[in-house]
Amino acid sequence: MNHRAGYNAGMSRIQAVYHLEADSSAIEARAEALAAEQSVEMPPAAITDAYVRDEILARVENIRPLAPGRFAVTLGIAEATTGPEPGQLMNMLFGNCSLQEDVQLVEVELPPATCDAFAGPRYGLPGLRRLVQAEHRALTMTALKPQGLSAEALGALCGSFARAGIDIIKDDHGIANQRYAPFAARVRACQRELRVANATTGGHSVYAPSISGSPRQLAEQLRIARDEGVGILLACPMLLGLPVFHDIAQDATDFALIAHPALAGAARIAPPLLLGRLFRLFGADATIFPNYGGRFSYSPETCLALAQAAREPWGRLAPIAPVPAGGMSVARVPEMLNVYGPDTILLIGGALLTAGAALFERSREFVNAVASAGRQELQQ
Repeated sequence: MNHRAGYNAGMSRIQAVYHLEADSSAIEARAEALAAEQSVEMPPAAITDAYVRDEILARVENIRPLAPGRFAVTLGIAEATTGPEPGQLMNMLFGNCSLQEDVQLVEVELPPATCDAFAGPRYGLPGLRRLVQAEHRALTMTALKPQGLSAEALGALCGSFARAGIDIIKDDHGIANQRYAPFAARVRACQRELRVANATTGGHSVYAPSISGSPRQLAEQLRIARDEGVGILLACPMLLGLPVFHDIAQDATDFALIAHPALAGAARIAPPLLLGRLFRLFGADATIFPNYGGRFSYSPETCLALAQAAREPWGRLAPIAPVPAGGMSVARVPEMLNVYGPDTILLIGGALLTAGAALFERSREFVNAVASAGRQELQQ
């Protein structure tokens, strides 16, 4: 079928919002240049093909002043140019213009057909609740660290956290396939200790190994994880590559996916959009982000917008779990639950490990604080 047939009826368009720095006298020309760069990469005046000019060239839909010298520009980008696949979608949204320091991508509204083309979350927050058998309360998460520990030491640590009742015990994202704790040995050790702990306590803790590497290495890691009975994985979408992350979400349907934000700060894409919406679109079931007041934090407003983007209704996509993290402590559990509510995963890592010999007691304190808040929520 001729792809041009009936094109004058108009194509579906993605609405993308950018923040631009420009003088008021130059903003219209700057916005038109952005539209051309993000679609045809040539001067519009040189386009002689009517189909390309009318349908493929991005359109400036709106220009709104934000502050002196700063504007919000909305482009209508032809849906047909995205493929659709994650890399090309990101390319059309922010490929060339990510190289321009005065541009930030802040919002994207996708046509329903575009959303339907991507995997989306397979488990989402409801599936994570079923996985750890926690129906109403917030979930708990911690991290195995530091790098340098042996597989057996990490396994023992995993067992301690599981006996304390923490729902999700993930690898630190920097733990990969290093010589001191190879992936296969680490997964076996952690799963062994986890099974013993769950059998002893009647709990339902799960272990999320960190996957990384080339497609061949990832395939082997998925095989190992599947053979060992793992049901949830940690992955860094920006390190793996968004198309690879999406393929894992689409094909490895027996795993839930926690998205880690490593390298996400290298792009000038608003965190609520990248970590909340796009990671969700590409298949994350939970998204970790640096909470306000932590080691390296976003503002409270950004954190709340990110949590909203993760959980708000969006077509057929299930809500996913926001995971505020980065230097959190047990003392902050009531505050975080008050801010984010029960449809959240609280991640505390280093603050538990600093307890040393009292690690189990500190971990139980974390679990009990979340459980107590959950009981109070149900009684209200």
